Amino acid sequence: MLSEGRAYSLKQGNGRRICQKRKTINKQGGFTLKQLLWIDGHFQETPSYMELRSPFNHEKLADVAVASREDVMAAISAAQKAAKIFAKMPLYERAEILEGVSTILKKEREECARIISREAAKPIKAARAEVDRTIMTYKFAAMEARRIHGETVPMDAAPGGEGRVAFTIKEPLGVIAAITPFNFPMNLVAHKVGPAIAAGNTVVLKPASQTPLSAYKIAEVFERAGLPSGVLNVITGSGRKIGDLLVKDERIKMVTFTGSPEVGKNIRENAGLKRVTLELGSNSAVIVENGVAVDKVVPRIVNGAFAYQGQVCISVQRVFVHSSIFEMFVDEFVKETSKLVTGDPLKDDTDLSALISVGDGDRVRDWIEEAVSNGAALKLGGTLQNGILQPTVLTHVPSNVKVSCEEIFAPVVSINPYQTIDEAIILVNESKYGLQAGIFTNDIHHALQAAKELEVGGVMINEIPTFRVDQMPYGGVKMSGMGREGIKYAVEEMTELKLISFNTN
Repeated sequence: MLSEGRAYSLKQGNGRRICQKRKTINKQGGFTLKQLLWIDGHFQETPSYMELRSPFNHEKLADVAVASREDVMAAISAAQKAAKIFAKMPLYERAEILEGVSTILKKEREECARIISREAAKPIKAARAEVDRTIMTYKFAAMEARRIHGETVPMDAAPGGEGRVAFTIKEPLGVIAAITPFNFPMNLVAHKVGPAIAAGNTVVLKPASQTPLSAYKIAEVFERAGLPSGVLNVITGSGRKIGDLLVKDERIKMVTFTGSPEVGKNIRENAGLKRVTLELGSNSAVIVENGVAVDKVVPRIVNGAFAYQGQVCISVQRVFVHSSIFEMFVDEFVKETSKLVTGDPLKDDTDLSALISVGDGDRVRDWIEEAVSNGAALKLGGTLQNGILQPTVLTHVPSNVKVSCEEIFAPVVSINPYQTIDEAIILVNESKYGLQAGIFTNDIHHALQAAKELEVGGVMINEIPTFRVDQMPYGGVKMSGMGREGIKYAVEEMTELKLISFNTN
């Protein structure tokens, strides 16, 4: 198992690739993984490696390959060479490969969950849920691979079009660069790799530096499922250096990125005529109207705020509660939050564990102190110990402090009162982000008003903004990005429409 420190290099033998273990003995007498690059269907050595440590206990997990410029060029070349061949693969064969990936992941669910939990400090129950979603995402990708199609065009609907028959087809773009974050290291990879392969593209994948093992595991699974060499390549190292090379290389036809607005903006400015999709985060808000069942709503919002330490793009960060139920809501929210368990991510009862880095812990603590010094009330939490920030509840938070207007990406939630639905919508929209928002209400008119006026990519009525199923369109407006994920919608982004017209005159 990878959790025992297994690494692989691939050698030819009897016409098949054979996985071989590569282990190094650490000081404790155990084994440390030496993770190689995955280029053109085999694991590849590189001169430089970086240590990967657990965010929770700082245990060394692996020495991970750092791709050189030459390695990046080799990965792009392998993908470009494979692209012409893979584009011709029948749809059903692409679907069967994706179905095979789902089958393997289902069999190896626990191993995959432990990889995620160890490298990301994601609580194991959340990691298992991510693997389940990853399995479903590849299943959806297999379904979409079988139904990629164009349409007929009524040419004679316009004068001069008589005697012509026309139709459209969808063709793959070619080589796609996929750059993924740490927080969903398998499922967000699936949301980029799945539709790319379904559409007949090849991929150069750059996973987050803190969570590379999940991506390499996926590469291994795809190889076992029959994916041709060069279709999926995985390279690790400096995000800035590798990202710049991928964005500027003319052989790359599309960049799909999930991460910070600053990096996303840089990609957009330097991509030239490449296709670009960007998912850049949020400070998601939910409105709670009077008349709703507070005891039923609060557990949902607590889960949406604190699941995986709040390190989710659509975590509930801002809650706006009608003034008539504000005090009752806050009391119930604090009571429910107090039940959460912090600790070792590999323990089944853990709800929250360490933030992804020491620097993030220090940053979040500073943001909390800024809010309190500007008049916010600290109702719960705020303490940081061994990288774990206790779930934190703030009330009466000014709109201009960082915990309100920036993406905190931590277990911190702000709760403020409002008087009217118009005021609540203004407060939600008072943000440079616009990914998803939620509203709990019994008033259909208010629900429809929120659906129309909230400036976000998705409005969740009687649901938290953290809600997502993997087939739905997902993406934002304003600084939350551009383009849409969700397999069907990503396939649209990753294909080129071609018109074919016959003149029968």
